[in-house]
Amino acid sequence: MTSLKLLLRFAIVGGLALLLLIPLLLIRSTINERERYRDQAVERVAQSRAGEQTLIGPVRVLPWKQTREVEVEVEGSTQRKTELRTEHGYDLQMPTRLSVQGKMRPDERHVGLFKVPVYSWQAKLQAEFAGTNYAAVPGRTYERPYLALGIADVRGLVGTPNLRVDGRAVPLQSGSGVLEETSKGLHAPLTQLVDISQGVLREGSKVELEFVLDGTRSLSVVPVGDDTRVSLDSPWPHPLFGGSFLPNERTIDDSGFKAQWAVSSLASAAQAQLLKNIRGVGGSVESLNVALVDPVDVYTQADRATKYGILFVLLTFVGFALFELIKQLKIHPLQYLLVGLALAIFFLLLVSLSEQIAFWQAYLISAAACIGLQGFYLSGVLRSWKYGLGFSTMLTLLYGVLYMLLASENNALLMGSLLLFGILAVIMWITRKVDWYELSSRSAAKPAAPPTLP
Repeated sequence: MTSLKLLLRFAIVGGLALLLLIPLLLIRSTINERERYRDQAVERVAQSRAGEQTLIGPVRVLPWKQTREVEVEVEGSTQRKTELRTEHGYDLQMPTRLSVQGKMRPDERHVGLFKVPVYSWQAKLQAEFAGTNYAAVPGRTYERPYLALGIADVRGLVGTPNLRVDGRAVPLQSGSGVLEETSKGLHAPLTQLVDISQGVLREGSKVELEFVLDGTRSLSVVPVGDDTRVSLDSPWPHPLFGGSFLPNERTIDDSGFKAQWAVSSLASAAQAQLLKNIRGVGGSVESLNVALVDPVDVYTQADRATKYGILFVLLTFVGFALFELIKQLKIHPLQYLLVGLALAIFFLLLVSLSEQIAFWQAYLISAAACIGLQGFYLSGVLRSWKYGLGFSTMLTLLYGVLYMLLASENNALLMGSLLLFGILAVIMWITRKVDWYELSSRSAAKPAAPPTLP
């Protein structure tokens, strides 16, 4: 019977640990909700200013119109007749060399408690095109060529871009022409061929463009050139490089970052993907990307911390159970529950404070408050300030290890595994000579001490 009572007590403690999963899950849902609010703040800034930007081009476009004879069946008859049909198409020419460079000047926009990183990109673009000879095709006439430039959100353009084609200024017009299926943007008309049926398109062999473009968080460049070189720098010290191509060279320090890309059309499918998108086939287009991110995402850190919440509860309850059996001091299940709730409330304090102050400060204040509360409470439960201080020391070590796990994301799994192994080893070492049958017998024979009032 005494063994059954012992098992029943462990079952009750285990049930309380599972019960505490409910507040931990509620706290995690609160964190996820705050993340959604943060994302909504980013959307509000993007709607009122400009969203994430993607640059495509420039590309040179030569539209054409072709008339040809086709045979069609006469309705209600087996006879056929000849009709003239007009087809419209274009020739799309990618730059042989494309150079994109500029400085991203960062800033922040505040929406309530949330900070949204934005930037103003001072860009310089140079593109070179090879002269193309267009032979005569029966029934085909070439229309006026133009340069097309894709910009994801044209609201981000500040002032009027400065475009020079072969050294002369050319005005830009709204609309990206054939790129409209893929991206909004601008285009610049070029001089029509002397002979609309054939000729060599030489104008636009050298294109220079300067502009200022505002955006939110990230900037992408599609490497449409046969040889694409991109150079970006910014005083923002925490960039996140993504997309299909990482920088060939990059420097990141407290003063900001500098990054350079060199992408060949031999290593990129961007040109073919762009042509498919224009024709309505769809699909994504390869690009290189840089994002201005917060180095400490408080919601990600808090969410990772809550994943260790049940471990905190289990370790504390195991310590209570061992203390209760070895020292023969009864601890009521309600006292287990109150201590577990104090452990759970730490994570709610952490996320709420981290929205106001730095994450490490929020962690320190939350941990100190919860450790102090539990130390004071346990000194009464265990009827000794010495025991209360001992458990507070144990909790301090646990909170310290948790912060190390959060700070060392790459080694979190290794550190967590070593922590669990170490704790199990300590428990087994402490209880290696314990006679559990004798302890359960003594526990059943000894009456519980009456609670003392403070």
